[in-house]
Amino acid sequence: MNNISIGGRPSVIFTSLSPIPESPLPSPARAAELLQQIRDVVVPLQEHQSDEETLLNDIFQRVTEMVADRNVAQRFIEELPEIIRLVRTDIEAIAENDPAATSVCEVALCYPATTAMIHYRTAHVLHQLGQPLLARIITEQAHSQTGIDIHPATTIGEAFAIDHGTGVVIGSTAIVGSHVTIYQGVTLGARHFTRGSDGRPAGMPRHPIVEDYVTIYSNTSVLGRVHIGSHAIIGGNLWITRDIPPRAIVRQQPPQQHPGFTDGAGI
Repeated sequence: MNNISIGGRPSVIFTSLSPIPESPLPSPARAAELLQQIRDVVVPLQEHQSDEETLLNDIFQRVTEMVADRNVAQRFIEELPEIIRLVRTDIEAIAENDPAATSVCEVALCYPATTAMIHYRTAHVLHQLGQPLLARIITEQAHSQTGIDIHPATTIGEAFAIDHGTGVVIGSTAIVGSHVTIYQGVTLGARHFTRGSDGRPAGMPRHPIVEDYVTIYSNTSVLGRVHIGSHAIIGGNLWITRDIPPRAIVRQQPPQQHPGFTDGAGI
């Protein structure tokens, strides 16, 4: 790299940097264009309609440019119908769970969860196809737009409903079943992680497993490799670090009156 002059003096900011090992890197701008094309399939607006063959060919070419592997691009195209199907189940689930939604179209066009799930479903397939950096670029674009942070390695079943969504965090080794509903501020995170012999964090399962038909209300943190049983309902503002059995209802304990504290005594 040539020296860059700042204020008439040679700059050491760029010349002292080590070369980036993965080069050329995927383009975030190209990734955003790919997601717009996929959104146009999920939510077909009149001005973006084109014949299927042309659209698939454009998507194939764009993925090929970013991953430099036509086989990966072809496998992505083969997975695209399932990506679209899953996103549409997510949109329908959100519409069914939110009484404020006037239509499925409103959810598809306006709700941040739709954007988050289009990005996540796309990124998850790319992650499985051995493209973790491109997958992470895609989910982080959704994170910056919506405040919903879903790692592309996360496994999420169909009909996943996120209501509001701001502040939702789902870690990389979490497993979420089908027909699960979560609200704003929910964290499916880790309590701690183990380091390998090289001192780096080991990629061991450390996030929750949430079974089918679970509802988790706002600002609750579920931490560690705990199991939340099917049809369980987890109330808001809770800290869950133990397994929850199926069909359980977990909520905060009502305030208890201490017999020695009456009429403000003890304050």
